[in-house]
Amino acid sequence: MTQHVHRTIGTPLRSGLTRTQLWEAADQGLIKCWEIGRQRATRFPDLAQKCLAGELPVLGWKGGVSRSLKKNEKFGSLKYLAQWQGLRGEDLDIDLGEERSLTCSRTKMRVTFTPDRAKYFNQLAEAEA
Repeated sequence: MTQHVHRTIGTPLRSGLTRTQLWEAADQGLIKCWEIGRQRATRFPDLAQKCLAGELPVLGWKGGVSRSLKKNEKFGSLKYLAQWQGLRGEDLDIDLGEERSLTCSRTKMRVTFTPDRAKYFNQLAEAEA
């Protein structure tokens, strides 16, 4: 049985949790990533605007794209997807057992966000231009 992680955008940010509660609970840290995205949207409105425009900018997790690569698709982390949803001011809505693909509006790179870490750790690292 897969787990669906969902929180509405109006849910207050959590506080007072331990590292284990934040990163190792059943949500696998997705709620924390989403909360970080919400906070960054306030601090970095230009970044939030890029996300709202459908871009997949480079963030702290695998999944962002700074330029097009020869292979026009890659894999990314569900943690990236959670942070991106927070930056966009959206509800957190991720199924831990499913892949989800998005295409960056700027680079046209297709990124498949996956729960299978081996898929994105086995890729060649994207060099920053």
